[in-house]
Amino acid sequence: MFKPKSPIVDIAKKVCPAVITVIVSKDLPKVEDFYSFPYGGKEYIMPMTNKKGESQMESTQIGGGSGFIISKDGYVITSNHVVADTNADYTVIIDPKHKLAAKVLSRNPINDIAILKIEGKNLPYIELANSDNIDLGEDVVANGNPLGEFNDTLSKGIVSGLSRYITAYGGMDHQMQNLRGLIQTDAAINPGNSGGPLVNMSGRVIGINTAMIMGAQNIGFAIPINYAKKDLQEIKKFGKIVMPFLGVKYVLLSEEMAKANKLPVNEGALVVREALGEPPVVKGSSADLAGMKEFDIITECNGEKISKENTLASLLQKCKIGTETTFKVLRDGQEIMLKATLSEKA
Repeated sequence: MFKPKSPIVDIAKKVCPAVITVIVSKDLPKVEDFYSFPYGGKEYIMPMTNKKGESQMESTQIGGGSGFIISKDGYVITSNHVVADTNADYTVIIDPKHKLAAKVLSRNPINDIAILKIEGKNLPYIELANSDNIDLGEDVVANGNPLGEFNDTLSKGIVSGLSRYITAYGGMDHQMQNLRGLIQTDAAINPGNSGGPLVNMSGRVIGINTAMIMGAQNIGFAIPINYAKKDLQEIKKFGKIVMPFLGVKYVLLSEEMAKANKLPVNEGALVVREALGEPPVVKGSSADLAGMKEFDIITECNGEKISKENTLASLLQKCKIGTETTFKVLRDGQEIMLKATLSEKA
C-alpha cells in the first residue's frame, strides 16, 4: 500500500538550500605549541606563540551560527549575537563547495537581528510570511546547523506560546539581552541553530531561531520575522537602520532595586550614569533639550508604562524621528510631563 510522504519532505527541499552557516573568524597570534602551567595545585595547558617574540597572525575561527538567504541577490538574515563582534570577519557557507564573504549591513541588539549581504546571482532563498498571523498550536519546522556540524537539520514542532519575554545571554561575551514578543516552540533549537529560520507548513519564514532554555526540554524561542522586515526596509531605503535617539543612560527598575534604594516606584527607567565622569544625559540630545536630569525616573512613553517586559528601548522603537514624544517623569516625588523631539541615532 502506497504511503504518502510527509509534507516535511517538501519543506526540506524548499528551505534547506537557502539555510547557511555563518563562520566568525579573526586574525589571532599563531599557536605553535602548548605548555603546562601549574597554578593553585592544578596544571593548565597554555598556548605558546612564536618563541622569538615575533607575532605571526593567522585567521582563526572563533564562532558561528546559522542564517538564511531571503533574496536571490544575497540578503541574509541571522541573529545579532552571531555577528556581534565588529572586529571579526564573516563568511557564509552555502554548501561545501560555495563559501562567500559576508558584509554586515545592520545589527539590531534590541531585537537580536542582523542583516548581511553576500554577492551572488540567482541564489536560493526563502520567502517571508506574516508573523502577525501565527496561531497557537500550528505546526512549524525549525532549520539550522546545530553545533556547527550537522548541516540542514530539521526539527518539527508546534507554536507552543506567543508574545513571550525572556532574558537571554548570547554572543562571544555572553552579554545579557531582554527579548520580547517571542514565539515559543517545542521544535528542537540547539547551539548553532541561532539565526536559522522557523518556518510554517508552507515553507515560509515566521521567525528567527534565537534561544533555548538550558536544562529544559522542548522549550525554544524565535524572533517574529516581522521585526526583521522593518529593518530590511530601512536598509534598502537608507542603507542602515534608522533608530530614534533620546540620549539618556538608564537602568530598568525592579522591585528589589527599588526597595534597596528606597525608590517610590518599582518600575520605570532610572536616569543614572554608568561610570564616574560620564554624564547620564547626553549634552544637546533630545533628552537634554527636554530638560531630563540625572535621577529622573521615566515611567511612561507616549502613555505606555515602562517595565522590564516593556522596556524604554522597545517603546522608543515605536516612535518616529522628528515628531514630539511625551514622557511621564517622576522627579523628587512629583510627576511631570516632558516633551522631546527625537533625533536619529548616529
